[in-house]
Amino acid sequence: MWLKPEEILLKNAFKLWVTEKDNEYFVLQRRRGYGEGGGGLTGLLVGTLDTVLDSTSKVAPFRILHHTPDSQVYWSIACGVTKEEIVQHWDWLQQNIMRTLSVFDSSEDITSFVQGKIRGLIAEEGKTSLVLEDDPEKFREALLRFEKWFELPPEEKLVTYYSCSYWKGKVPCQGWLYLSTNFLCFYSYLLGAEVKLVISWDEIWRLEKTSNVLLTESIHVLAHGEDHYFSMLLHLNETFVIMEQLADYSIKRLFDKEAFQREPALSDPLQITKRGLEAHAKSEQFQTFFRLPKEENLLEVHESFLYVPFSHYNTLGKICLSENYLCFASQDGSQCHVIIPMREVVNVEKPDSSSRALTVCVRGKRALRFSEVRDYQRLANTIRSRCGISASPQHSASSGAIRGECQSLINHFEDNPEDVTLMVGQKDSSKAVSTEALMTVFHPQDVENLDPKMLKEKMKEQSWNIHFSEYGRGTSMFFTKKTRDLIVRGVPEALRGELWMLFSGAVNDMATHPGYYTELVEQSLGTSTLATDEIERDLHRSLPDHPAFQSDTGISALRRVLTAYAYRNPKIGYCQAMNILTSVLLLYAKEEEAFWLLVAVCERMLPDYFNRRIIGALVDQAVFEDLIRENLPQLVEHMTDLSFFSSVSLSWFLTLFISVLPIESAVNVVDCFFYDGIKAILQLGLAVLDYNMEALISCHDDAEAVTILNKFFDSVTNKDSPLPPTVQQASVGNNDKTSHFNVDISELIREAYEKYGHIRSEEVESSRKRNKLHVIQTLEDTTKQNVIRVVSQEVRFSASQLDELYNLFKRQHFLSCYWTMKSPALLHHDPSLAYLEQYQLGFQQFSVLFSLLEPWAFCTNKSTLSLWIFRLIDENQDGLVNFKEFCYALDTLYSGSFTNKLKFLFKLHLPPAFDLPEDGVIRKSPERGRGKVDLQAYLKQWQNEILKKEETIKDLPRINQTQFIQFSKTLYNIFHGDPDEESLYRAVAHVTSLLLRMEEVGRRLQEPSSPPESTKSADSPPAGAAAAAAAAPEESPSTEEASTTPESSDTPGSHNSQEAAPDLSEIEWSFSFEQVLASLLNEPALVTFFERPVDVQTKLAQARVAQLKLKVNK
Repeated sequence: MWLKPEEILLKNAFKLWVTEKDNEYFVLQRRRGYGEGGGGLTGLLVGTLDTVLDSTSKVAPFRILHHTPDSQVYWSIACGVTKEEIVQHWDWLQQNIMRTLSVFDSSEDITSFVQGKIRGLIAEEGKTSLVLEDDPEKFREALLRFEKWFELPPEEKLVTYYSCSYWKGKVPCQGWLYLSTNFLCFYSYLLGAEVKLVISWDEIWRLEKTSNVLLTESIHVLAHGEDHYFSMLLHLNETFVIMEQLADYSIKRLFDKEAFQREPALSDPLQITKRGLEAHAKSEQFQTFFRLPKEENLLEVHESFLYVPFSHYNTLGKICLSENYLCFASQDGSQCHVIIPMREVVNVEKPDSSSRALTVCVRGKRALRFSEVRDYQRLANTIRSRCGISASPQHSASSGAIRGECQSLINHFEDNPEDVTLMVGQKDSSKAVSTEALMTVFHPQDVENLDPKMLKEKMKEQSWNIHFSEYGRGTSMFFTKKTRDLIVRGVPEALRGELWMLFSGAVNDMATHPGYYTELVEQSLGTSTLATDEIERDLHRSLPDHPAFQSDTGISALRRVLTAYAYRNPKIGYCQAMNILTSVLLLYAKEEEAFWLLVAVCERMLPDYFNRRIIGALVDQAVFEDLIRENLPQLVEHMTDLSFFSSVSLSWFLTLFISVLPIESAVNVVDCFFYDGIKAILQLGLAVLDYNMEALISCHDDAEAVTILNKFFDSVTNKDSPLPPTVQQASVGNNDKTSHFNVDISELIREAYEKYGHIRSEEVESSRKRNKLHVIQTLEDTTKQNVIRVVSQEVRFSASQLDELYNLFKRQHFLSCYWTMKSPALLHHDPSLAYLEQYQLGFQQFSVLFSLLEPWAFCTNKSTLSLWIFRLIDENQDGLVNFKEFCYALDTLYSGSFTNKLKFLFKLHLPPAFDLPEDGVIRKSPERGRGKVDLQAYLKQWQNEILKKEETIKDLPRINQTQFIQFSKTLYNIFHGDPDEESLYRAVAHVTSLLLRMEEVGRRLQEPSSPPESTKSADSPPAGAAAAAAAAPEESPSTEEASTTPESSDTPGSHNSQEAAPDLSEIEWSFSFEQVLASLLNEPALVTFFERPVDVQTKLAQARVAQLKLKVNK
């Protein structure tokens, strides 16, 4: 590697370096302790220095220095990990530089020319690979060490590196932590003790920041059941964020592809950089906090003051700018924040230079004044350009026209406040789409009704209208502590739909996709998939007691919304609990609004909840368990196993308490959820447990605890609900309400906010990331245990060997996905399939893994034999092999009897293994994860497996001439390199000749009359020639070995065989398996070879070490 020329002193350097080559202008040196002779104590000290000190010249074992004859100054210009690499650089200098240097007169000119040339080479090299790194020169040095120490494939992308201590037992090892796209690596070398650690991100179970007595602050990594601690990091938080991002990226890419497809920023594993990961982490926080679409990226952040009109003072905070939104959050994040879509901005007034202020005018006669903005002029221009507003004076007329248009819009919105959420022109809705919320259709408010509940409802509406007049209404409303207080008290029925749209961010989705829902409804109309079948089944189970869903109006609207969403997002399709949630959304929002609310919930607010494995819900249950430990210690002392709460609370999270609370109470919970996200559900869950603490502590078993909680939920009421009894949901099992006093939902929610409002959304998101690793790895481990349980019944491997084999099989699948952007192998992993089918290998992957585990050292014909084995064990001919099929083949070759091993090899030379195209391309390709799962096919396959009888040797077809010759060659390939190779060759040659002569005698006996002598002599040589063809291996290992076999020395018959070839082709001969088996059993050398036991444990250990390195060599 070429280095940026640096001046070095050689006064003491000769003790550490040995000169290998030199000339007038250059010196090639080797580091002591490397290469010949080791270096004793000096070598140990040098190795320690190399690891601890951050300098390439002290790490690379070889280097080239530049000097001039009349100068004592040396310049380092190149270094290398191997001698071959450094010699290549040396030769380049000899050929390209040495001749040119004779032209120069002075030493200064020579040095200047060499330095310029080397810098030019570095710049050329770094144009592509290092252009995105902060310090390309230092990064090149780190990359060199990374490649040298860990020997990972050259495609592996180093993201960043840090100096730190790794705790091995109670002793810290000072070294270097390297974070790459797919691996976490650590290297330390202190006085001869080398510590090398390589963990792939997809193997990590837990990643968290910890502290204890010994370590003030460290990063804890749990993988393969082992704990690893990294401390003394200069930038611990930065390191942790990068590690968290890389682990999350790996999980999404390899296990959770549904989520990964929504992350275009990180799609290419070869282009990931530290800067890119940091930007992605900030964008994620930005999207989550302001409830913005996933496509929005945080582009700029400016510190400023915002004038808050309702408080009459300037609040300090940050302006966050993305492609389509201008957002502001006050410093603590809770006082106030505001979201301004760029489409709402009417004008940006000329900045005030004295106070470095700019004023942004939005629709609805609103203006926001930002002051003390450092780069106010550029920010103003950026906002203008994103909104398409001109800043030039000559365009004042056009801006006046814009203001006129906006004024008419403002007037319209003032006259029609209910339209304030639409904001942009919509296409005409389809007549089939309902344009009213179901609650207004089935329970219209009686204006003249002045009972106490209706009066209270009117007072709530009045409070909100006052709030709107002060804080704004619609998309650019200020969100403050007062907004949350109003939410906790309960949202009036008439405003619920509008506020849900606003708080969830769905209002922005709908505004930027006019007509999208109508198109989806038309496209999905009449489609038939597994999702639509499930939707039809669940339609009448959604709030069956509510009048809206006892009529065709409500059922049809629910069907359209769910079918349209399944059509939009086929990866999720339809999941149970979506029907309950959507039916509540339809009560308070128009049909199109309900669709966009469902999008916001499924894709942003509750990520990964609604899929086959409900990963998101399981993650939030783990977060809930952590919060119970922190906030309810009494309960934890009594119930050490908190998994009970996980099982009980699953429906709370999946349906936002709708399935356990009466509908009139549940909608208040949904209000809080749309404002505060999952934090509101967690808080309420803690409040419910706290409320029932005494009863739960005194209960004796889980069933009693479930009864207590069910009774509690039945007793929850909403005393302020204006809904008539016909609309209110009857609670299940609440006949004896007298035995349990009633609890008001508003009081319960207020208590939840008072006691547990300190829980911050950032902490919840961090806990989600931490627990997601554990949840996914637990699911993966369950899959593994189930697969091993099924496979262990049919093979002779022990449980620990199967565990190791499964890890190798799964890692081989991942190795083909690590370095490719859209690897077809990623499609071979489908968590929705049966356990055995979740991980499968294609031929290329199988071939590499089989070469690591094969019991015999196959020689030249390795790939062809792998292909035949692959075809043989691929029972359903879909071009993929599952773990069971793979283990069955290995078990036969490792532990099978002589007969079974021979039968396996025999079948390799019969169809379907032998006669398919040689290119290895499987013509039939499986369709995965699309449309309906063919349950009939699964049942039929299962039935066939049950009825499948044991195959006997008599069932095997006869092997023909071509197949038999290839069978003999395969046997030769197997014996190659064996200590008894010569005797095995002779045994096979003897068996081959014997079988061919037996076949010839049999054929003669079947002839009607004895042929003349001349015919016999003519027929005899072909048999010998065929034997020679069968016996000769494809590539003879050596001339000596070939000459020792009787067939290779049988040259006289070769001439006759060519003459008799036509006769031989006319008379096809074949053998049964019984004939082949009987002949081979007569050769003790062959029987001994096949019955020789294989050391499975050693094979597995070697494969584990070589699996990554084989990828390197390939």
